[in-house]
Amino acid sequence: MRGLSLIPLILISIELLSSVNALYGPSSPIVQLNPSNFKSKVLNSNGVVLVEFFAPWCGHCKALTPTWEKAATVLKGVATVAALDADAHQSLAQEYGIKGFPTIKVFAPGKPPVDYQGARDVKPIAEFALSQIKVLLKERLNGKATGGSSEKSEPSASVELNSRNFDDLVLKSKDLWIVEFFAPWCGHCKKLAPEWNKVANNLKGKVKFGHVNCDAEKPLMGRFNVQGFPTILVFGADKDSPSPYEGARTASAIESFALEQLEANVAPPEVIELTSPDVMEEKCGSAAICFVSFLPDILDSKAEGRNKYLEMLLSVAEKFKRSPYSFMWAAAGKQSDLEKHVGVGGYGYPALVALNLKKGAYAPLKSAFGRDQIIEFVKEAGLGGKGNLPLGATPSIEKTEPWDGKDGQIIEEDEFSLDELMGDDIASKDEL
Repeated sequence: MRGLSLIPLILISIELLSSVNALYGPSSPIVQLNPSNFKSKVLNSNGVVLVEFFAPWCGHCKALTPTWEKAATVLKGVATVAALDADAHQSLAQEYGIKGFPTIKVFAPGKPPVDYQGARDVKPIAEFALSQIKVLLKERLNGKATGGSSEKSEPSASVELNSRNFDDLVLKSKDLWIVEFFAPWCGHCKKLAPEWNKVANNLKGKVKFGHVNCDAEKPLMGRFNVQGFPTILVFGADKDSPSPYEGARTASAIESFALEQLEANVAPPEVIELTSPDVMEEKCGSAAICFVSFLPDILDSKAEGRNKYLEMLLSVAEKFKRSPYSFMWAAAGKQSDLEKHVGVGGYGYPALVALNLKKGAYAPLKSAFGRDQIIEFVKEAGLGGKGNLPLGATPSIEKTEPWDGKDGQIIEEDEFSLDELMGDDIASKDEL
């Protein structure tokens, strides 16, 4: 009898376990997604697909469940309503930048997914789905859309920002950031969302885009004096004083503005004197290629000649200021170990080498040390170079005093007389 009495308890336990592990049962109208069917059900779909990324333990997800199922019933035959357990399929969720639950993304053929940021009620969800369907139909009428895409839709490149990551990602960054402060219920924000995702993806790798949900991030909203939605702020070279974007809220207008800002916020070119291991690490450690010039001794070129060399190198650096290169120089003989490793020295000044510390390789400039020749050398090095040589062991860098900008001075030795040098011999001859 005791054994039989355990059966109901076991069944109850199994039922509870099942409810914890999934929000949607087999009879649910929701299309349940996993890595095996995601491509066929979502990416290759000919229509609009609404996907909820949820976690079974998430309270907001549980609260959304009946609404999401009702939306699926209302939109049956019009749009697909689906759900993915992001807790069980973390790698797939990460591909789409899912960081909070529930996150709702809307997929349309041949387009990056759009975040749904509206109210979590059936009517606004259905209305948003219909707006996406209208866009799709309009494009098909204009001959722009051709149905399901065989390639995976690209996740939005806009980064979700909050109080925990804002300073590290934005304020401490050297990159240009353009950040949208929005509210999920804001109609203008919803209208901006697809344009924002489009421009973020178009400029991926050039300009950083981010978004802040001000309903969840009141401190950030107050910190930057955000008083309306959407507010777009530009964090350029001076991160402490962001400027507002007040142009049109279209992808093309924002993209044009961002590229102008990128031009204005590019750091000025520089040619740094190699005076310590720290300089070498800072300039060559992070650069794809660092170009090191070895200039003649100040006694040979004087200040005027050295400055002409530096001006020429600065004009080269200006031309390549958008490239991941750094430009440095050292006076002849000041970095003897580095010169030894790259075959520079003797009377071969000025000289120039391209260094790739990560690959342990270098390439010397074999042509004349002139602006046009150096530009061609830099271009060639950026394409992989020719005649690259192994650097061998990491050269040691000496700590030296930076050049003071003045002409060099010949160090005068103490004077001595011929009599002092030849004193004994002269004395011997006098005795004879």
